[in-house]
Amino acid sequence: MPNQATSSAVRFPDEASLVERVGPAFSVDGMLMARHKTRAAIRDIAARVRPGMVEEDAVAMAKGVLVAAGLALSWHPTRVRFGKNTLKPMRQASEPGVVLGENDLFFIDIAPRFEAWEGDGGASFVAGEHADYARCARDAEALFHDVRAKWQREGATGQALYAYADEVARRMGWTLNFDLPGHRVSDFPHAAIHTGSLADFETTPSAMRWILEIHLRDPQQRFGAFFEDMLLEDSYY
Repeated sequence: MPNQATSSAVRFPDEASLVERVGPAFSVDGMLMARHKTRAAIRDIAARVRPGMVEEDAVAMAKGVLVAAGLALSWHPTRVRFGKNTLKPMRQASEPGVVLGENDLFFIDIAPRFEAWEGDGGASFVAGEHADYARCARDAEALFHDVRAKWQREGATGQALYAYADEVARRMGWTLNFDLPGHRVSDFPHAAIHTGSLADFETTPSAMRWILEIHLRDPQQRFGAFFEDMLLEDSYY
């Protein structure tokens, strides 16, 4: 008679489970609080941005807002990007000395940590009035929610979500920057668990495990707009 231990099937976690695992401090309430504080900080930073500011001064101001809110400057640089710098991939440094104009576009991209939990968020804003800038900013947020709705409605894979985002962005008249392909989020640090992108994930992503990033660029390479948030169901919006 075979030994019971040796005859039982050994179960190994699948790749998706490994990619989506969390650390020992993971907490739904903690992750949601980090997200809440991140979105609030984005609004507070945006309210302090004024035409005539130099981008580097806006970044310093943003860091001060995060620290004052009890947030740690965390796993990627705090970014406030003005004008032509809104085109650049996040890993590419801004051109120094860019001043926000009277009718101009800027975006905020922050990744603060609240206690053990990672926040990450971004949004675009228009100073003054400019129809094309305003449309790009609106479309970046609208496309985020369109893609999120496809995930919630169909259980689409990460790969399918970004293929869809690319298609819709083109119909809107923009190009999608695939240098910002979404990523994991968790109790800090998610990089100890997984560093791959959402756009490469071949399975349906789970809620509260991923950041969906949308960076739209003008086809003539004049400006861009950005929106990102945690992948969550409608009830959180």
